[in-house]
Amino acid sequence: MANKIALDNNYPDISQSDNLYQRALKVQKPVTQTLAKGPGQFTNGVAPKYIVKGKGSHVWDADGNEYIDLNSAIGPISLGYAYPPVDEAIRRQLEDGITFSLMHPLEVELSELVQQVVPNAEAVKISKTGADVCSAAVRVARAFTGRDKIFCCGYHGWHDWYIGITSRNAGVPDAIQDLTYTFEYNDIESVKAALDETVAAVILEPFIFEAPKPGYLQRLAEVCKANGTLLIFDEMWTGFRVAVGGAQEYFDVKADLAVFSKACANGMPIALLTGRADVMELFNSEVFSYTTFGGEALSLAACIATINELRNKNVPLYLDTHGALLKDGYNLIAIETGMDKYTRCVGFNCRSMVTFTPEAGSALEVKTLMQQEMIKRGVLWAGFHNMCYSHTSEDIDYILLAYRDVLPLVKEAIESGNIKNYLKGEVLEAVFRKVSNYNIKPKSVIAG
Repeated sequence: MANKIALDNNYPDISQSDNLYQRALKVQKPVTQTLAKGPGQFTNGVAPKYIVKGKGSHVWDADGNEYIDLNSAIGPISLGYAYPPVDEAIRRQLEDGITFSLMHPLEVELSELVQQVVPNAEAVKISKTGADVCSAAVRVARAFTGRDKIFCCGYHGWHDWYIGITSRNAGVPDAIQDLTYTFEYNDIESVKAALDETVAAVILEPFIFEAPKPGYLQRLAEVCKANGTLLIFDEMWTGFRVAVGGAQEYFDVKADLAVFSKACANGMPIALLTGRADVMELFNSEVFSYTTFGGEALSLAACIATINELRNKNVPLYLDTHGALLKDGYNLIAIETGMDKYTRCVGFNCRSMVTFTPEAGSALEVKTLMQQEMIKRGVLWAGFHNMCYSHTSEDIDYILLAYRDVLPLVKEAIESGNIKNYLKGEVLEAVFRKVSNYNIKPKSVIAG
C-alpha cells in the first residue's frame, strides 16, 4: 500500500524507484541530470529516487507514495505543479507548434513583459538554462570592458569559467581557472582592495541565505562603476521570487546585467539575460551566444503566463507570508523541544534552510536522519523550504506537525553520540566545494 501524507506512516516502499535506478546504472553516466536531484542528496535505502507526478504542492513517486514537496523542483516551480493557467497556455501553443524555422512573436511579447517588470531590462536576451545566460553575461562583459578576470560569489552553473574554482574542475584548462576568483559575501572592503583594471565583471547572487548588510549591494554597484567593472546579478533564486522584479526591485539597486531562470516559467526550460542596452548591443555583432531552442514557443508561452500570474496574484507576498510561518514555526518548535542549540532555520522567507550547529555533530548525518524521518511522514525534504504559490496553510500546518514529531527523535540521536545507529539508509553526500575560500588578493599582492 502506497503511503499517503500521515505522521504514522511506515517507511515508504521504494522498490520501483530502486528497480529504475538499477536500470539507470547500466545506461547512464551520471544517473542524474541535476546533482541536487540525484541519489547522493536523498538517502539511499529510504528516499524515493524517481517522481512521476505532481499536482499543486504535492508529488507522487514511482511507487505511488505521496509527499508534500518542499523542493519545488530545485526552484523552477514557483506557482505549483500542473498549475492550470500555465498548463493551458502551453496547450494552446502546442496546437500551433513548438519550434519553428523563423522567430516567433512570443519572443517579442515576452521581452516586452520582462522589460516592464525587471528594473535593468533595457534589453532582453532569451536562452534555455541558467548556465547559458551566466556564461553569456560573462562573455559580453569581457567583450565590453576588454578585460578578462571575473570575481564571483555563489553558484553560477557548470561552464568552464566558473566550475574551474570548484573541486569538480577536471577538464578545465589551468589558463581558464586562473581567470576566475571568489570573494566573500558582504565584505565590500575585500572587493575594493582587489578590483583593478584587469577585472571585467563581478557576478554574485544578491543573497543566498544571508541578507546583505545595509547598503552592501548599492556600494558594490558604485565600486564596480568607479572601476569600469560590470556588475552582474545572478538572480536564478531571487528573481521573480523575492519580488517579481527580483533583488533589483526588492533592494532598489540596478546591476549592469542580470540573469534569471528557475521561477519565471513554472518548470518549463527558459533563461533570461537582461541589462544595459549598450552592453547588450554587442550580441548583435561582436559576441556570439545563440541556441536553436532559445525561441522554443511552449516555454515562451509558459513564461508569459507565469510572470502574469506572479504579478497579478502578488505571489512574492504570498511566498513571504507563508514562508515566514514555516521558518518561524520551525525555530519555535526547536526552542520548545530543546533543539535550538543544535538547529536553526535561516534565510529569506521565500526560501529558507534548516541548518545544524557544530554541537549537533556531523551535519550530513543529522540532515540524513531528518530527511529520513520527514520522508517517512510524507514530506519530500532536503533541508530547504523552497516556497511555491500552491503551498497551502494546511501544508504548512502539517509540515510543522511533522517537525514537532521528528525533532525530539533527532535530539535523542544527537545526544546518544551515535546518529548512524538511527539511520535506515546511507549518509548524504556533499555536492562539491570551492577549491579555496575567498581567493582574491589585494592589488599589491596581485601585482607582486
